[in-house]
Amino acid sequence: MTAPSTAKPDTAVHFRPAARDDARTIAELYSIASDGVSDYIWSQLAEPGEELLDVGAKRYARENTAFSYQNCEMAEFDGTVAGMLLGYRVPPADPNDEPVSDPILKGLSELEIPDSYYIAGIAMWPDRRSAGIGSALMARAHERARTDGMTQASLIAFERNDAAVRLYERLGYGIVDRRPLVPHPLIHYTDGDALLMAIDL
Repeated sequence: MTAPSTAKPDTAVHFRPAARDDARTIAELYSIASDGVSDYIWSQLAEPGEELLDVGAKRYARENTAFSYQNCEMAEFDGTVAGMLLGYRVPPADPNDEPVSDPILKGLSELEIPDSYYIAGIAMWPDRRSAGIGSALMARAHERARTDGMTQASLIAFERNDAAVRLYERLGYGIVDRRPLVPHPLIHYTDGDALLMAIDL
C-alpha cells in the first residue's frame, strides 16, 4: 500500500510564454475578459456554421499581429493553466489607416494611448478568481511594460463593471477618455461608457 503524499500543493503563480497550442484556451479566456466584445468580432468573421471559439482559436494561432499567442502569457497555478494575460505596445497613430466603420467597435477603437502597454485582456477561470491570480497578472503586465521600456500602461473597462473599475482605480489607474457603449446582444453590458484607463509606471 502506497503511503499518502505529504507534498504540499504549489500555491505560487507561475508564468510562461504562450504557445500556439494554447490558442483555443486563450480564446476561451479572452471571451471572458472582453465581456462579449470578442464574441461579436468573431461572429463577424465566422463562416456559416463555424463555432465562435474556433474563429478565436484561429486568430490566436497567428503570428506577428496584436491578437496572437505571441503577445500572451499563461498563468499556471497548482500545475494547471489558471489564467492568461494579453498585452502589447500600442503603435503610433498612422494617418493612412482606414478608420473603423463598424458602429459597435468604432468608439472602442478610438480609445488608445500610443506607445503605452495595452492590457487587452486578463482573465482567470471562474474557480480561480480568489487565489490572487488577477493581481499577479496585473503585476506581470506592469513588469512586462517596464522591461520593454514603456512608461505607461492602459486598458479599457466598461463603466458598468463596477468591480473591475474599482480594482483598477485601487491599483492607481485613472480615467483618461471614454466613449458611449453601443449595445449588442453578444456584449454583456447594454449601457454606460467604455472607459480608457491608464497608469504611469
